[in-house]
Amino acid sequence: MQQSANLSDLDRKILRVLQTEANLPLDQIASKVNASRTAVWNRIKKFEASGLIIRYQTLLDPELAGLGQTFFVMVSTNQHDKEWLDRFSAAVSDMPEIVEAHRLAGEIDYILKVQVASARDYDEFYRRLIERLSIYKVTSQLSMETLKTSAPLPL
Repeated sequence: MQQSANLSDLDRKILRVLQTEANLPLDQIASKVNASRTAVWNRIKKFEASGLIIRYQTLLDPELAGLGQTFFVMVSTNQHDKEWLDRFSAAVSDMPEIVEAHRLAGEIDYILKVQVASARDYDEFYRRLIERLSIYKVTSQLSMETLKTSAPLPL
């Protein structure tokens, strides 16, 4: 398990800016956080080296990208061995429709967030998933509306 970061106020300011505007030039980030360009650059490099910053990416509007249907898929299994988990992890990695996957504590073992264009596309995804894995129970829920989506952590 990774040790939690000991973040200063300046670190938090820099990270808040990067989470919402990662493509800003270094000078503008420094101006927003009231610090020197060098101090900001050094801290960003430290965050990258420590693994605190995992990657930089662009968030797209799923509807405008033609993938406006979000399904949450709850998976329960009666197989809890390493081989099944390896196959499940490989399927999750191989299937681009799965945009998030979580292992849960409780009655349901996993929850997947699946982004597709239509119910038909979801059905095709589902068929590919069950071809690859023996799953005890699958329950899917269609999201009718996204009330909040937020990538930034509340620093």
